[in-house]
Amino acid sequence: MRLAALALAALLSTPAWAELPVVANPDHEAMLASADPQLAANKRLVYDFWREVFEARQLERAPQYLHPDYRQHNPMVPTGLAGFQKAFAGATPKPVQTRVQSPLVAVVAEGDLVVLSFVATRQDAEGKPYTTTWFDQFRVRDGKITEHWDPALKR
Repeated sequence: MRLAALALAALLSTPAWAELPVVANPDHEAMLASADPQLAANKRLVYDFWREVFEARQLERAPQYLHPDYRQHNPMVPTGLAGFQKAFAGATPKPVQTRVQSPLVAVVAEGDLVVLSFVATRQDAEGKPYTTTWFDQFRVRDGKITEHWDPALKR
């Protein structure tokens, strides 16, 4: 009986739904590594696209990474290479960095898919910040990105 009382006291003194913060992984090279050369190449392709085109807004480089029949599943970005370029046309280009600047958690590749996951900081209903995870998934074919998914919602 005494053991049960101690266990109950321990349970009640610990928050039942404590959130663990999402933390970025600083070792990008380790995340890009793979024993399978094709998976490593797919990871590098997506990583470099993110760095050069998405983050640095070097839209003239998009054809180097995006397949001509690129399909977009984000409801805020038109499909196709031209649609992608049009969606980001007003963005000011920045210098390309040697590493992805967004807080990257993981780079995972399986078959023709590559997933980048990032730390995302949001605010709850009371305005308090918390972290969660954002995902971008890509399909690679013939050395180019052919498809993209993320959890974006219509605004």
